[in-house]
Amino acid sequence: MAQFMTKSGMPIINWVAEVLGWLMNGIFYVISAIGLPNVGMAIIIFTIILLMAMMPLQVKQQRFSKLQSIMQPELSKIQAKYKGKKDQVSQQKMMDETNAVYAKYGVSATGSCVQLLIQMPVLFALYQVIYKIPGYITIIGNKISEIATNPEFVTVFSKFVTDTNNATLTRNFSNGDTKNIIDAIYGLTSKQWAALLDICKGASFEGVLTSVHDYVKQATNFLGLSISDSPWEIIRTAWFDRPAFWVVMIIAAVAFPVLAWFTQWVNYKLMPQPVQPNKDGEGTSAMSSTLQSMNLVMPIMSAFFCFTLPVGVGIYWIMSAVIRSVQQYVINKKLDKETPEDIIAAAQEKMNAKRAKQGLPPQKITSQAHTSTKSFEVEESKRAEKAAEQAEKNKKAIEESTAYYNQNARPGSIASKANMVKAYDEKNASNKGNKKKK
Repeated sequence: MAQFMTKSGMPIINWVAEVLGWLMNGIFYVISAIGLPNVGMAIIIFTIILLMAMMPLQVKQQRFSKLQSIMQPELSKIQAKYKGKKDQVSQQKMMDETNAVYAKYGVSATGSCVQLLIQMPVLFALYQVIYKIPGYITIIGNKISEIATNPEFVTVFSKFVTDTNNATLTRNFSNGDTKNIIDAIYGLTSKQWAALLDICKGASFEGVLTSVHDYVKQATNFLGLSISDSPWEIIRTAWFDRPAFWVVMIIAAVAFPVLAWFTQWVNYKLMPQPVQPNKDGEGTSAMSSTLQSMNLVMPIMSAFFCFTLPVGVGIYWIMSAVIRSVQQYVINKKLDKETPEDIIAAAQEKMNAKRAKQGLPPQKITSQAHTSTKSFEVEESKRAEKAAEQAEKNKKAIEESTAYYNQNARPGSIASKANMVKAYDEKNASNKGNKKKK
């Protein structure tokens, strides 16, 4: 019956989700075989495996960040040099000098972007898998389909969705196809399940529905909470309905957004911090300011999302932050042992490996980039010297022209009178000098 289950339909994302779903399905199959059929546990194991597989990308990203902090003073000088110059020539020179600095350290200006572009489809696909668990975990999907394909139940359930008038439930139910019914049943909150079981008492399908409910409850229960419920929904239900252990339920529900905030905050604190500006205001960049803002805003956003989204998403969010923090600590210890020279040498080695594949000889990137960077300064110096020489020539030409005109001035002309005044001033200055000497 697996063909009934809903999966992601987003282009590209659906391919990645298919691979991640295969992994999630395998994990759930194994833990079910040992008597632990729990989606929350599967999400934790899934998150650990996924982030461990992505750790090389994280190491590469952090190494690039460290190089970025080393390069930042040089990049800031280039930005200051061309500050306010918006003409095309200046902008091109600034770009060339910036690229020369990146080449000097053997990295690409788009180095960090590539790693982020690789991670983004994975993250989007991951959310699709968590939201559409029945589509990727076949054991759960097949179990729910036992009731979702019952015509009598479908009629009752359709009316139940309409009467409940819940936006999420209505959206999951959609047009009432079997795959949509499976999504809607899986997404039922604890309160909705209780209401559905109540109206189905005495129905011919009650036994099957109860069996499905018991299995889904066992599979989706994590620390006493349903992973389909949001912390906000759990708090509201516990407060008004006051079931057994309602205080514990509220504390557990509040713990999710609080842990989301705290773990994200720790994670950002462990990440390499952007270069701080010096007393002249240099050494920082727009990217640095953005990262500092993210350190404050993202943990708060994580808490808000985990408060309003299903607990299953919160489990992933918190667990991923914990794992990334551990990874970040290990990576920081590793990178602290590497000097800038070691990092640059590794970048050069990688660059030369690419050149070898292209049939090009190895190259000393640092010296080449040093020459490239200095060439701009030499060019500017030569241009300044040439301008100074031209100015000196113009000055001499004016002086020679003025001297010739003055020497050949007609008697009684303005030029001859100016010469007489000049001669008088020079004679007067000479007499004053002689008197001082006496």
